[in-house]
Parts: sequence; C-alpha cells; structure tokens
Amino acid sequence: MAKAEKKKFNRWAEALIVLQSIVYGFGDPISKIAFEVTPAFTMMTVRYSIAFAAALILFRKRIAVTLKTVPIRCWLVPGVFIGMTYILNNVALSLTDATSVAFIRSLSVVLTPLLAFITLRRRYSLRIVLIQVMVLPGMYLLCVKGGLSGFGAGEVITLIAAAIMACALISSHKYLEEIDPLALTALMAGCSAALALIGSFIFEGGIQLAHTTGRAWLIIVYLAIACTLGGYMMQNLALTKISERSVALLQSLCPVMTAIFSFLILGEKLSAAGVLGAIIIISCVSAATAFDGQLPTEDVVE
Repeated sequence: MAKAEKKKFNRWAEALIVLQSIVYGFGDPISKIAFEVTPAFTMMTVRYSIAFAAALILFRKRIAVTLKTVPIRCWLVPGVFIGMTYILNNVALSLTDATSVAFIRSLSVVLTPLLAFITLRRRYSLRIVLIQVMVLPGMYLLCVKGGLSGFGAGEVITLIAAAIMACALISSHKYLEEIDPLALTALMAGCSAALALIGSFIFEGGIQLAHTTGRAWLIIVYLAIACTLGGYMMQNLALTKISERSVALLQSLCPVMTAIFSFLILGEKLSAAGVLGAIIIISCVSAATAFDGQLPTEDVVE
C-alpha cells in the first residue's frame, strides 16, 4: 500500500475513535439519568441485548461464517474483556460522577502500552514509567480536590475497568488479524449481554423494569445502538488500521467530551484543582503514548 493511501486510511481510523469519544461522552451523563429508575445490571442487560439483536440482523452471515471458521478464542477473549470493561464502567456511573469515571477510565492510555510490554514483550522505556508515576498527583487533584466524589468505590471500579480495557484493546488488535471486525462487534455485544444478565440475577434478582420510564427507554436505545453497536464497531474497524496504543490515546478525548456533556446535562463541574488534575492526567497519558509510539512495534525485549 502506498504511503499516502496508508496515511489516508489511518486518518479515517483516527476519525472513528474521535467520533466514538463524542458518542460515549454524551452517553455517560445520560446513563446516570436512566440509572435513577432502572437498576444498573438490568439496564445493561437490555442495552446489550438490543445491540446484539440489531447486530444479528445486520451481520448474521458474517457471524455464521466466523463461528464456523474462526477459533472461539478470537472472539471470546476480547468479547469477555470488552463486556467486563463496560459493565464495570456502568456500575461505576451508578456510584459516582460521570466526569470522574471518564477521566479515570482514560488511564487505559497508560496501561495499554504497559500491558503490551508484559504480554507481547514490546520495548518499554524508563521515561514511560516515570510518566505513569506523574499521573498519580493528577488523579489526587481530580478526584480528591477537584470537586468530584473523592476516590471511593466508583473510582476503584473504574480503575479496574481501565486495566481491563487495556486488555480488550490488546486482544482485539491481535485477533482482528483472524476475525471479521463486524462479526467481532456482534459477538462482543453478545458477550456483554450474557455477562450483564448473569449480574442481574446475582445482584438484582433478575430483570427489574417496573419503574423504567419512557425517557429511560429512549436513553437505553441510544446507548444500545450508538454506544454499544456503533462504539464497538468503530473501535474494531479502527484497530484494523492503527495500533491499540493509538486507539487508547485518541480515547483520552472521551473525558473531555464527558465533562462538556456532564456540565450541560447534569450540572457537574470541576474546580480549578480538578481542571489542573485533568490537564496533568491528559498530558501524561498523551506523552506516554507519544513516546511509546516512537518505538517500532516489532521491537521486543531480548
């Protein structure tokens, strides 16, 4: 492929992740509105089931071919990781501020190259480790001094989700060499629905929709089609052209979008300290991925 053509495809992939960040940025605060009348696991079960049903209609032939010809690990591993990521993110959204969740979630930008080093033995420089340490004061300013909810259960769950998201990006990038991205999108939605359904029976005693309002249903449909089906699809298509580390970097735009929409919809806002913490975090994660991106992806530690 010519260099100019490759660059064109790369920019197209980057644009998909920017759009994904906007879609998720709007989805985070409106999710909190739906959580007021619908239990978290119930809402996620319905959301992911709608997304899976839509994907079956759109991609049924691709799915059938994939299930027959592709090893199960190629879709089950990234499917479980992505399902766990967004289920934990939604649980966190029901416990704490949308802005706090979005910013802590962006730490996957740092964790992705770290896990790539551990699992794939890619070269990893000392300066990346130092930048990771520098993220900690940013988190303190954002979550403790930033006017948000502090570092409680919601923030801890989001941090775990950020680590799992890094695993999802790495495994997706790896297995997309063998599996159709649209089929993977559908199977990811199916894995997410299955995990959420199990959670609904464990933590909520089953599906609880008695108090779900018309507005909540509209939100759930948006989350299912735009955030789950559309978001998974954009991410998988992008990962066929650019690295998981580039995707993670671009996803750091999501907290910015969430902060904007959370202010407009929920009235959430950051103090000066919180803004400074956000700047530190975004600067560190951007620098980490930028430095890491200078290293050839084929380099390994001997």
